[in-house]
Amino acid sequence: MAAGKVLVYGGRGALGSQCVRYFKSKNWWVASIDLAENADASANVVVRATDSFPEQAEQVTAEVGKLLGEEKVDAILCVAGGWAGGSAKAKSLYKNCDLMWKQSVWTSTISSHLATKHLKEGGLLTLTGAQAALSGTPGMIAYGMAKGAVHQLCQSLAGASSGLPSGSAAVAILPVTLDTPTNRKSMPDADFSSWTPLEFIAETFYDWITGKDRPSSGSLIQVITTVELKNLNRDNSLEKEFLICLIVQKLLSGLQL
Repeated sequence: MAAGKVLVYGGRGALGSQCVRYFKSKNWWVASIDLAENADASANVVVRATDSFPEQAEQVTAEVGKLLGEEKVDAILCVAGGWAGGSAKAKSLYKNCDLMWKQSVWTSTISSHLATKHLKEGGLLTLTGAQAALSGTPGMIAYGMAKGAVHQLCQSLAGASSGLPSGSAAVAILPVTLDTPTNRKSMPDADFSSWTPLEFIAETFYDWITGKDRPSSGSLIQVITTVELKNLNRDNSLEKEFLICLIVQKLLSGLQL
């Protein structure tokens, strides 16, 4: 018998795949929602690519409904997303805005609606924002705009009339940079030690779902990774310790969180 049930929206991506593997290792039933199947998942909902948000949302909602029936899940983890740069002057602005909205806002909105239908009372919904979007992003207009919308959605879901089940929480993580193969390939000269390991995110989600140090609903959690140099080994290599700080950011003073 499964220890728990979780939906991972974006379950074929780098972070999503890590979440699928981690929760499976804990004997959880895990369903992946993505444009392609994840063979490690217990079940899959394959999203049909379309330029119509209502069509995609209704397709995913219907298929998740068929998959779960009357069953409820402990958590819905929306880890779908992507990145695109460019200022307001960029020729690719319109295309990038469309892509970022689809990858971050569509998926977060669908996940939020799924939570109103299939999340247990006291369950957890996580969304994926970005630390950079807490301020202006002139060099990546589309990305910042989409992530800013995710932040607002998360805080709105904390309201009493948001539609989420009783006692549940909506929390957004705001990473600086996640340590993914794509990021390493696109930024080969970067300092990887300041990037957040995917394993840490998956473990943190598990802790929150099981009641350990769960932030209050509506919280925006900045994920800041630094490295402390501890000891000089015999081969003159430095032993390093990752220090990852979770900072709770609450921006709307008029909203009760």
